[in-house]
Amino acid sequence: MAHPQPRSSVAAIPAYVPGKPSTPREGLTTYKLSSNENPYPPLPGVVEAAHGAVSVMNRYPDMGNSALYAALSARLGVPVTHLAAGTGSVALIYQLLTAFCEPGDEVVHAWRSFEAYPIAITTAAAVSVPVPVAADGRHDLDAMAAAITDRTRVVLVCTPNNPTGPAVTQSDLDAFLARVPEHVLVVVDEAYLEFVRMDDAVDGVATYARHPNVVLFRTFSKAYGLAGFRVGYAVAHDPVAAALRAVSLPFGVSHVAQAAAIASLENEAALLERVDALVAERDRVVAGLADAGWTVPEPQGNFVWFGLGPRTPELTAVAEAAGITVRPFAGEGVRVSIGEPEANDRLLQLARELRP
Repeated sequence: MAHPQPRSSVAAIPAYVPGKPSTPREGLTTYKLSSNENPYPPLPGVVEAAHGAVSVMNRYPDMGNSALYAALSARLGVPVTHLAAGTGSVALIYQLLTAFCEPGDEVVHAWRSFEAYPIAITTAAAVSVPVPVAADGRHDLDAMAAAITDRTRVVLVCTPNNPTGPAVTQSDLDAFLARVPEHVLVVVDEAYLEFVRMDDAVDGVATYARHPNVVLFRTFSKAYGLAGFRVGYAVAHDPVAAALRAVSLPFGVSHVAQAAAIASLENEAALLERVDALVAERDRVVAGLADAGWTVPEPQGNFVWFGLGPRTPELTAVAEAAGITVRPFAGEGVRVSIGEPEANDRLLQLARELRP
C-alpha cells in the first residue's frame, strides 16, 4: 500500500547521540560528565528572573528578542541588526543551512567535530565534506581550504573543537579566511569561547567586523549554565543576520530563556569567577593525566579528549564502574567533561589505574 514518504535525505540523517545521564548507585554519588554541562547552579539573580518570567507564561514571548538583543548589543558593541537568536547555537546551524544551502550544496567542516554538523547538513539536503582533524585534534585549516570547491556554500570552524578540545589561533584563522572565496560563509562556532586560555586566541567580534562572510555562533548553554533553557545567538553582518532571523522558528526562544540570559549577562563577574574555577580544574586534570602517563590534546573547552580508538569501550566501562558517566564516540575516543572536584578526582584515579 502506498503511503506518504519523506524526502530521500531524511533517511540518511545520522542520529544525534546525547550524553548519557548518570546511573544512580546506592552508597555512591554519581556524576554526569557526558554533556559538557556547567556543574554549578544558576548565577545569583538568574533564578529570580526566570521565576518572574514564569508568572506571565500565559503570554507569548517577545518574538523579536528585543531586550536580549539590546543587552547583547551593549555587551559586544555590535548593532542590534547584526544579531539573531535561536534555541541554542545548534538551532542556528539549522537556520543558517536552511537559509543559504540549496540541495546538493557543499558544507566543509572538520571531523571529528560537533556531532550536529552532519545531521544539520543532511537535514538541509546539502552535502557534508568532512576534513579529518590533525593528529593533535586541531583543525587542519590548510586541508579545509583545499576542500572548498565551486559548490561550497558554508564552512564550519568549531573553536574550541568539540570533542577534541584544541582551539584555532587568530593567525591561523586569518590565513584561512584569506583563502576562502568571499561568497562562502564561514561560521566560527564559539560555544566554548569563555574557557579559552591561550596566546593568539581568536577575537571573534573583531574578525566578523573585518569579514562580511564571517558569522559567529555563541551560546548560553555552557559557561553561563543555561543548557536547559536553550538560548544561543549569532553575530553577523546585516544580510546574514536578517536571513537567520527570517527562517527562525516564531517565538522559538522562550520568555523565561530570554529573561535568564539577560540576567546572566548582568551577573557576568560571578560567571567569570566560575569559569576561572572550571579552567583551574581543567588544568589540574590535565596535569594529573600527564603524571599518570596520559597525553591528551590541548583542551580549551570544559572537557578533555581521550583518543583511544578501539579501547573506547574500556575507558567508558571503567568510568561507569567508578560512578562517572562519560561520552564515548565508538571507535574513536572518549570525551570527559570537567565537573565537580570529586568527579575529576575519580577520573584521575581511574586514569592511574588504566595504562595509556
